Amino acid sequence: MRDTYLENKLHILQAGRRLIAQKGFTGVGLSEILTAAEVPKGSFYHYFGSKERYGLELIEQYVAEYLQALDRMFDAHASNASARERLLRYWGHWLETQCCEMLEHKCLVVKLSAEVADLSDDMRVALHTGTNAFIARIAAVIAEGIADASLHTVLAPERTAQMLYQMWLGASLLSKLSRDRVALDAAMDVTRCVLVGP
Repeated sequence: MRDTYLENKLHILQAGRRLIAQKGFTGVGLSEILTAAEVPKGSFYHYFGSKERYGLELIEQYVAEYLQALDRMFDAHASNASARERLLRYWGHWLETQCCEMLEHKCLVVKLSAEVADLSDDMRVALHTGTNAFIARIAAVIAEGIADASLHTVLAPERTAQMLYQMWLGASLLSKLSRDRVALDAAMDVTRCVLVGP
């Protein structure tokens, strides 16, 4: 077992995340999570209290990690790239990770939104709050792009970010249905047109 309470908790979250990314929240039984984490049922309840609480903390962890990844990707000083280039790099990363077979890179927002919205209000609110934070980060970079003249757009930065994020969520779902990247490639084409360069 790990050395600290937080390490143990994180281990259990990470062990179940891959399973949930593959099968969904309701499709994964508690026994599967326990087996993957190699912990007894009592330990699980010690850390989480219920499967719903586990799901909530899994979402909160995912959102925190995603925001950190966005901050790294959108950091102008680290990348020495224009706002438009950073945004297109982000969407390109989305395209590649949603097409690959590596489940740990799959977007939990795409996987869980429809499933947990009616199942758990706490999980729904956590996903909603998280996606609003993602959109705000994207909007800030769009505003930077307008300011540095690396892009322009017809809509305000917030509306542009919201529209693009919603389009990519939809494209990710369609890609899951078709099991190809056609919808994601189309989303990238539209994104390049929306984020017009100088």
